[in-house]
Amino acid sequence: MQQIIRKLDLEDYVKQLSSFFAREKSFVIEGDIKLHYSLISLLSKYELKPLPKLQNLDTALLHLSKKGTLKLYEIYEFVKIVKYFSYLKKFDFEDKLRKWNDKIIIPDELIELADIFNDKAQIKQGVNEDLDKIEKNIYDLKAQIKHNLYTITSDKKLQLYLVDHQIHFVDEEQTLLVRAGFNHCLKAKVVDRSGAGFFYVVPHNILQLKQKQFDLLNFKDEIIFKLSQQYSSILTNYLPFLKFINKEFDKLDHYLARVEFAKLDDKQFILPSKSKEQKLTKFKHPALHNPKPISIDFSKKVIMITGVNAGGKTMLLKSILSSIFMSKYLIPYKCDKINTKIGNYKSINAVLDDPQNVKNDISTFAGRMIEFSKLFAKNDFIVGVDEIELGTDSDEASSLFKVIIEKLIKKNIKIIITTHHKRLASLMAINQEVELVAAIYDEKNRKPTYDFIQGTIGKSYAFETASRYKIPLDVVMEAKKVYGEDKNRLNELIERSSILEKQYQQKIKILDKKIDKYKKLSDSLKEEKEKINKIILDEKDILHQKYKIAIIQAKEAIKTKQTAQAHRLLNKAHKQIKDIKIKQYKENPDLKIGSRVKYKNNKGVLLSIKGKKAYVETDEGVKLQVPFNELKQSRDIPKVKQAFKHNIKVNIQKSNNGHVALDLHGQRSDEAIANLDKFISDALIAGFDEVIVYHGIGTGKLSYVVKEFLKKHPNVKDFSDALTGSGGYGAKIVKL
Repeated sequence: MQQIIRKLDLEDYVKQLSSFFAREKSFVIEGDIKLHYSLISLLSKYELKPLPKLQNLDTALLHLSKKGTLKLYEIYEFVKIVKYFSYLKKFDFEDKLRKWNDKIIIPDELIELADIFNDKAQIKQGVNEDLDKIEKNIYDLKAQIKHNLYTITSDKKLQLYLVDHQIHFVDEEQTLLVRAGFNHCLKAKVVDRSGAGFFYVVPHNILQLKQKQFDLLNFKDEIIFKLSQQYSSILTNYLPFLKFINKEFDKLDHYLARVEFAKLDDKQFILPSKSKEQKLTKFKHPALHNPKPISIDFSKKVIMITGVNAGGKTMLLKSILSSIFMSKYLIPYKCDKINTKIGNYKSINAVLDDPQNVKNDISTFAGRMIEFSKLFAKNDFIVGVDEIELGTDSDEASSLFKVIIEKLIKKNIKIIITTHHKRLASLMAINQEVELVAAIYDEKNRKPTYDFIQGTIGKSYAFETASRYKIPLDVVMEAKKVYGEDKNRLNELIERSSILEKQYQQKIKILDKKIDKYKKLSDSLKEEKEKINKIILDEKDILHQKYKIAIIQAKEAIKTKQTAQAHRLLNKAHKQIKDIKIKQYKENPDLKIGSRVKYKNNKGVLLSIKGKKAYVETDEGVKLQVPFNELKQSRDIPKVKQAFKHNIKVNIQKSNNGHVALDLHGQRSDEAIANLDKFISDALIAGFDEVIVYHGIGTGKLSYVVKEFLKKHPNVKDFSDALTGSGGYGAKIVKL
């Protein structure tokens, strides 16, 4: 346990939690974690006084089981427990907390025993008459000793021999410091000598009083021993209850310590669950001072973290494992409670250290293999591996670790990995159970951002890191040449991929906001529709009631035999029918298809009318179905550029030379631009609205010339880099 705590940098955090305990114990709570959490949540609603500091009582309980006699201070430790649980009985707790408190029934005899003691662990006055008398005599003797010492120091004859008027304690004896010759005016016992040659003495009359005090203290000890026997006998009678309440005290200690610990810095309890979704949101590792919050989805079986050196990869790994560890043992921590989901694992492993040292006589790679071999004997746990490529050839290791990881996945093991193996990352990228995470590097400021992006492989930035840490520039440049141009290009592609992924995620966030906005608008329209339907139903109910009354009156008129009465009732029924008024939804005659209209806060164009329904396209591009009668004409008609009509007719013969793709590889700049200009003209004549131009990456000169030409061409609407599978940065998608 201590090893994993050390590896995850949680030692100080666990010690801080332990400092809240009333007595020393392990921070681990045994039992049902959900029940513990429910009781902690309920206890947090009450303002309870702190638990008293308590000693470990295992030895005392063992003595009681053998009918031994405890010391008075040991008895008082049990008294403190009884007093606190008696205090809890005053509260009207809720639900499970009330049931827990109700099951602790304190025997009356123990309550009476607890009432014998005051808060200073002393027996109260009035409990034992002999003890009270001795306490009074001891008090009087102390006062007499003090008075006699004052009288002696005030004696004029002794003033010549006194070094000072202070009382000096030597071996717990009250002494006076005097010069040689003191025996002419004071009878005393010499107990010590000072460095300056003076004498520490105790006057004979003080010695006599001290002897009386000593005798009284012995007598007091005899009385206290008898009382201790009596009280120990009472405790022995309730030994099973004392064992039970001792454990409940520890349980309560765990609860209240966590309640107080969570209040510091607004920490959250996250219970582990069996949900497939697992993610950290705004997590702050407790070992870091003012850290940047971490948010990451680690639902997949393997999380492979790549990217810049010193960019936070190891701390991300430790953060994931730490959150799981703290949730498992009900330790609160800083995060977004609503959006954080943590899995439940039997155990947590961390392979973070280099196993190579002189003592164990083992290589780094061999040590790593030993660690991995242990994993195959287990299942249903999580393991973190830092720098998986340590200690051997990278190509061989990539193949080996790919197979190892895939085998461990089948054993229901979650693996968090940090690596600089681009080959290993690329081999694992096609596996649906693997999530790639890259540490982001700020190219502009030349330093890590300690942010992460999911779904891509990160570049290590070894050369940039070396420069940042003052490695000479000429050394770095020469190393780049040795590294090779092809590998540098690969790193550039990885970097661009990361940038694209980041832009993609930013766009997703924008789209999510728009979707949320339209969802709210849709919900608003649904509410409005429900209101209208309710109005219609209410109107129908009124009509049915009026119609029913009219029919009843008509039937009564038919049944009567008196003609005048019949006519009168029929006339009344006809009048009732005429009084029925249907709420009409009048159409606005001014509105027609193409009109600018307004519906509540939305403005747009009327597309069509079907019965009582109208279809409107808002200015934001959203199509709505709304009640036609609720539309109003909008006067804020936007300015539209008028197209000038001419009677000139132009006939263009489509070229047969139009193509959707142009390859400029190997061409000079002027030659490439001439071919590109003709290509776009042919594409326009052919009626194409989108084409692709391949220019390659190379030195970047041809790419730059193509971009500048496309920016200035009047018939080019927009252009962008092609997708990875269609040429990536070596091609441009052009919209005409």
